[in-house]
Amino acid sequence: MPSDLDHDLLGTSLDPEKWHDNRNSCSFPLLRKPIIAIMTALTIPSSMASSLVNRLTNLFAMPNFDAPEKLRPTAYLDGLRGFAAFLVYWHHHELWSHGLMRDAIFERGYGFDGQHYFSALPFVRNFFGGGHYAVATFFVISGYVLSVKPMRLIHAGEQEKLADNLASALFRRWLRLFMPLIATTFLFMTSWHAFGIWVDSAKPQSNYHDEFWWWYAEVKNFSFIYHLGGEPWLSYNFHLWSIPVEFKGSMVIYTSLLAFSRCTRKARLWCQVFLIFYFVYIVDGTHYALFSAGMLLNDLDLLAIKDELPNFLTQLEPYSKHIFYSLFVVSFYLGGVPVHTKDINDLAKTPGWYYLSFLKPQAVYDYKWFYLFWAGVFLVVSVPRIPWLKRFFETRFCQYLGRISFALYLVHGPILWTIGDRLYTAVGWGREPQLTMLANWVNKFPLPMAGPFGLEMAFLLPHIILLPLTLYVAEISTRLFDEPSVTFPNWLYKQVLGSGQPTRLP
Repeated sequence: MPSDLDHDLLGTSLDPEKWHDNRNSCSFPLLRKPIIAIMTALTIPSSMASSLVNRLTNLFAMPNFDAPEKLRPTAYLDGLRGFAAFLVYWHHHELWSHGLMRDAIFERGYGFDGQHYFSALPFVRNFFGGGHYAVATFFVISGYVLSVKPMRLIHAGEQEKLADNLASALFRRWLRLFMPLIATTFLFMTSWHAFGIWVDSAKPQSNYHDEFWWWYAEVKNFSFIYHLGGEPWLSYNFHLWSIPVEFKGSMVIYTSLLAFSRCTRKARLWCQVFLIFYFVYIVDGTHYALFSAGMLLNDLDLLAIKDELPNFLTQLEPYSKHIFYSLFVVSFYLGGVPVHTKDINDLAKTPGWYYLSFLKPQAVYDYKWFYLFWAGVFLVVSVPRIPWLKRFFETRFCQYLGRISFALYLVHGPILWTIGDRLYTAVGWGREPQLTMLANWVNKFPLPMAGPFGLEMAFLLPHIILLPLTLYVAEISTRLFDEPSVTFPNWLYKQVLGSGQPTRLP
């Protein structure tokens, strides 16, 4: 999920405008000069025409996968977030293509109800149905990166700068999260009426005016995090349920940082531990426990840099390799928690989960989030301490996925429900609604269903089109909506500042 950090762990810039400065270097040289000539002939000044063409060609240029000259110390978190976004993409495509009747195979544990599928095996299942595991990881990463600069200021005792930083962060956060959501859902909604696109599970209004009003009403309610009642989903993209959670989690982080800012080191750490315990074991707040755990991990990392970790942690140093590998294995196992129901008795009936089912606290309603809490935290803890795993998330492709991760999360659903739905229907995955509403697409290009469940040829081959298309649309959306959602709030905050003096803590 997105972050609007100004600095990373060591103070290096995290401004998205400065990431991968050559990302738009690819242009269209054969078209550039003729277009400028035409615009000049239309009495448009050549300098203005050249500037406009440069902007457009940069906007729609193919992505550049060149690695940055120097990776930031926390670059692995970008790669982890990007790969997690890819798992969400893959999970949703698996569920959609395989239909509502059989998609529970990806959600059930191996051997449940006598069903044995390769894709449901422990550890393997994360690559087929790992979307929930990915979202838990998003929340831990968000808690970590949102607290990086404020925590550095707390450690340095710079209270005035902390107040100024938190004021800026609070001002910008809603715009940062909801501007891209508003833009992408508006375009998706508009496409239904502009192009007459049928979308399964969508309920379009009879005319665009009514549609716009319905969209406005849903979005304004969805983006108001204190509303009571109603559906927790946005019908124009129900994958985006996590955005309000992200905003609430951000508020937990900012208020906690302010509340703990004057505590001693020992008291601050214990307050964070108690906050996590409160969210997991006293109230049903595991989402916010994930954010708080990310904040605690960041605090501990900063203490480790200064060699000020609590004694009991430093005493574990000789065993660190075994500990972190063990945490990674446990994380990967717990990340595959079966999620097909919310009944803990069903989890107990799943091979390999009987004894683990007794660990669920009474406060947690949807049991999967308890296990995903530990999975997400252990993953973020272990990745930077396992060299080969950290190098994987620092690879060029994972770093690219990290840069477009928010946009990928926003757009993969609309592409799946429009182009993806039609391609799956054409190769033989049509469901009942598609057989009627997409009759012209049914079995147009039938492909063999050979292969393990979830890896059939008829499922994999459509991704020759779907994956590059989704990545390209995510790239364009990053440039159009994601990056401006960082720069515009920054600009707006500077405009509304009064005397420019730092805000003082009371």
